[in-house]
Amino acid sequence: MSSYLIADSGSTKTDWCLLRKGSRPVYYKTQGINPYLQTAEAIAAMLQEELPWSAKKINPDNIRFYGAGASAAAQQRKLAGVLKKHFGAKNVKVQSDLMAASQALCGDQKGIVAILGTGSSSCYYDGKKIKEQKPSLGYIAGDEGSGNYMGKRLLQYYVYGTFDAELKTGFEMRFGKDITAIIDRLYSDPFPNRYLASFAPMLIDMRGHYMAENIIEDCINDFFHHCILKYRQSWNMPLYFTGSVAHSFKDVIVNLCNQYELELGKVEKSPMEGLVRYYKSIIAEEAD
Repeated sequence: MSSYLIADSGSTKTDWCLLRKGSRPVYYKTQGINPYLQTAEAIAAMLQEELPWSAKKINPDNIRFYGAGASAAAQQRKLAGVLKKHFGAKNVKVQSDLMAASQALCGDQKGIVAILGTGSSSCYYDGKKIKEQKPSLGYIAGDEGSGNYMGKRLLQYYVYGTFDAELKTGFEMRFGKDITAIIDRLYSDPFPNRYLASFAPMLIDMRGHYMAENIIEDCINDFFHHCILKYRQSWNMPLYFTGSVAHSFKDVIVNLCNQYELELGKVEKSPMEGLVRYYKSIIAEEAD
């Protein structure tokens, strides 16, 4: 009976699930994998160190990897090569994290799909394929509405003296007062997008403060303005959101959908459960 090893990876974490017919799904987490920020050697070393499943132990027939930075053919080949070598599986398919979100949230229905996590991305999904996707400028020049986008705004407000006394104290209690040390880490950290996103949880703790609420709404509204509203289909199809930021600030997404008179479908923290349902149905069909 065929088995599937499924991975849904963002820039911060990767959710893994091993599926076999007649067995309960087995889950695990590792750090995120992004082929634009990591070499093939670094990815292979991380798998060896963090994933406790040896190739001999699980011996997956099929691997389906969905990841941030995995939409380009060159990056897909890079990741597929690492996974084939590590697990010894021949049937390996690498796709973007947007495809994972689309399959998990929409199934066979049409919709606008958005990811708001460490980074951000969006697409129009026709029930089978991603038909349209706006280009991403990444964490340096884009990623509107994401954790690193909000983290950048928080850092700016602190350094530029925009915060009031309450938020200034809150920031310093969490991250310290040494601006030079923060900037040094920002420009030396191997994953600056993750580091920027690490500031964003402060906004969850400070909900209700007018300035925190303004930052949250402004950042997510930027995502609507620059991405969501650019799809003509957004005016007559539901919107689907996934990711840690989308889940944490669902109320803001609901309010913006009402403001722009858009239909909201689902908001889910992770696509993994939807992917498990999707591949369980495939395994059942293969067994018939």
